[in-house]
Amino acid sequence: MANTLRQRALLTDQQLELLPASHPLKTAGTGESAMLRTLTGREAEHTPVWFMRQAGRSLPEYRKVREGIAMLDSCLTPDLAAEITVQPVRRHKVDAGIFFSDIVIPMKLAGVNVDIVPGRGPVLESPINSLSDIDNLPELEESALDVIREAVANTIEQLGSTPLIGFAGAPFTVAAYMVEGGPSRDHLKPRTMMHAEPEAWQKLAAWAARTSGQFLKAQIEAGASAVQLFDSWAGSLGEADYRRFVQEHSATALSMVEDYGVPRIHFGTGTAELLPAMLEAGADVMGVDYRLPLNEADRRLGGGIVLQGNIDPALLASGSKALYAHTDEVLEAGRAAPAHVANLGHGVPPTTDPQVLTDLVDYIHSSTRKS
Repeated sequence: MANTLRQRALLTDQQLELLPASHPLKTAGTGESAMLRTLTGREAEHTPVWFMRQAGRSLPEYRKVREGIAMLDSCLTPDLAAEITVQPVRRHKVDAGIFFSDIVIPMKLAGVNVDIVPGRGPVLESPINSLSDIDNLPELEESALDVIREAVANTIEQLGSTPLIGFAGAPFTVAAYMVEGGPSRDHLKPRTMMHAEPEAWQKLAAWAARTSGQFLKAQIEAGASAVQLFDSWAGSLGEADYRRFVQEHSATALSMVEDYGVPRIHFGTGTAELLPAMLEAGADVMGVDYRLPLNEADRRLGGGIVLQGNIDPALLASGSKALYAHTDEVLEAGRAAPAHVANLGHGVPPTTDPQVLTDLVDYIHSSTRKS
């Protein structure tokens, strides 16, 4: 490996004791999978690959099982969430499943009135934009997460030795949705709140951090072998604001699952200038979007950190010649890091031909397999 990694065993005996006897790290050998070996900096038989948003609209089987069922209902129906999570593993032979959910699920389970509007995204009935609104937010009860625990348990039963990656939205992204009341291009309202009402912002971000941490914790305890904290909108921030108003809250969410010892991936879009600050929040693996070559990301991060990424999703529709040439460049750049998990530099576009993904997984596996 090109860099010296802070290599460690997957889990200590003390950490394993925190997990239930039925956890796949104990019973199904997920810790020795190519994915978990790579996430922890150990040599694997091939470069592992999974795709953000691999469980979703690009698959005809997904569209079929979702017919007439609202998005949030799909996430909160355990058998259905499990089926959707497993579909891309079954079809594409990716090296991990990513739990089918949405970043607003924790706030929904806490009692915040939010829905996902087709063609628009998450929308709150009432934006959370004052200190009184924030003080009145309900706390997420542990019992409300039982539906998530059931969905994860159903999923890992089907995945066997293939690991499941848990998922949660990062505090800034969750809080930004809450302040705006829905999607936004520039996230002006949360960025304004940070400076105009810093006490309100800190309370809201702390609430988002607690609920995201609880969400990740429930998934790990139910069977996830790794987790990813997804910061969709952090790229709208400068480094100074990220460090002052966001970093500690992402650190809180990540720290809430630190004791379990499972790999924690931190990914954001448009965050090339924030990578060192994001790493300082406590992640074990850094995801990199398609805008920054992995060898440059490794340089900015000082080496020694496992990287994930970062095939440009646009090239999935460019034809195999261009896609594979680009993939080769990504794999080569990834060799600068001590270990590399192949992924997209953002999510799978819904118009993607599923066969392209299946063939890409096979290409990555075959071209990196150790002889």
